[in-house]
Amino acid sequence: MFRRILIANRGEIAVRIIRACKELGIESVAVYSTADSAALHVHLADIAVCIGPASGAESYLNMQNILSAATRLGCDAVHPGYGFLSENAEFARLVEQCGMVFIGPTAEVIEQMGDKAAAKALMIQAGVPVVPGSDGVVTSLEEARQVAEEIGYPLLIKASAGGGGRGMRRVFSGEELENAYLTASSEAQACFGDGSVYMEKLILEPKHIEFQILADNYGKVVHLGERDCSIQRRNQKMIEESPSPSKALTPAIREKMGQAAVLAAKAAGYRNAGTVEFILDHAGNFYFIEMNTRVQVEHPVTEMVTGIDLVKEQIRIAAGQELPFEQRDIRLNGHAIECRINAECPEENFRPCPGRIEGLFIPGGPGVRVDTAVYQGYEIPPYYDSMVAKVIVHGDTRLEAIRRMRRALEEFIVEGVDTNTDLQYYILHNEEFVRGQFTTAFVEKNLSELKQ
Repeated sequence: MFRRILIANRGEIAVRIIRACKELGIESVAVYSTADSAALHVHLADIAVCIGPASGAESYLNMQNILSAATRLGCDAVHPGYGFLSENAEFARLVEQCGMVFIGPTAEVIEQMGDKAAAKALMIQAGVPVVPGSDGVVTSLEEARQVAEEIGYPLLIKASAGGGGRGMRRVFSGEELENAYLTASSEAQACFGDGSVYMEKLILEPKHIEFQILADNYGKVVHLGERDCSIQRRNQKMIEESPSPSKALTPAIREKMGQAAVLAAKAAGYRNAGTVEFILDHAGNFYFIEMNTRVQVEHPVTEMVTGIDLVKEQIRIAAGQELPFEQRDIRLNGHAIECRINAECPEENFRPCPGRIEGLFIPGGPGVRVDTAVYQGYEIPPYYDSMVAKVIVHGDTRLEAIRRMRRALEEFIVEGVDTNTDLQYYILHNEEFVRGQFTTAFVEKNLSELKQ
């Protein structure tokens, strides 16, 4: 087992990893920017190192400073968390070259799965269902028109190197194609340094279903069931739950999706924790959309229903240990829901609202877990993601989990900054949500009503 791990991240995910390290008897090294000198992860880690100014580009994305700290302090491994450098193949490669272990898949796998067009081609070759679309990157507007003619409208233009809704445009007619193609490519170039895009058929109002996988270094791959991430705004997830309440996801289709997720991981030569994402239409057809080569923000819901600590398993796999369980050992017990609480103003198009937390009460009680890095008096900086906390609940049934989450949000008090807590609370009372009949279009369709 490792002796010392550097955590190349901040916020609640850094706190989450530090806690796992403490329980495994591993020393943790936190890195922080000047804006995060008073952050919780800095206080909880065994060692903390400042790696640059407030700007993410000069601190949490500064590979040289991070690796210098890790080598100087004699770290055995680096855990990237999610976001920042977690899916950066160059960083993974440099960690290995510096004689440390990158807690995640290999750089080659990150490159392959990070290129959405290449990942799609690999899935086709492996026999995993994919959304009809272009054969790889679309290199010109003329080619875009040809692909559009073949697959028909509506369609989706997506950044090949992207994620999180960046470099993505919906196109419903030929008149919209040119502007959508150019703006998607331009945004992809600005966000990811790569303007290449690909195209695929737009499946209207699907379910967004993802399967958590774990793969060790000895060829064993298992999935830990699915998460339903259909409650989104601007392609950013808001509420996640496991298992999915969708009636289209029958036991037979669930089994097929799980097998497809494992097949996808094996085809990629995957190791460590990852997520295979699908969309599911009303008829029960499912299609691969991408694979995230890192731990997900919503990993706690899987932990709540399986009892498996995903971060500890990540560390054990990276240390060369075999997975201690088989697919037949995985059971989903009860139902879990996660709400992402952000410092933002939903009434003003989800405008971020950084500031000082003047008052704070964290909910508790049976079946309630809160992953957060904030505290009373903490100043939320304006430079990073606006997440305040993740509230996760577990119940024997979905209805119990919904009621428990309502209760937890009623108890959750954050004073000094605006949050989306009320919006989440209203969603939990929406009849469409309670019945499990929602799709990725839910927030867009109901936002004006939810805001009232």
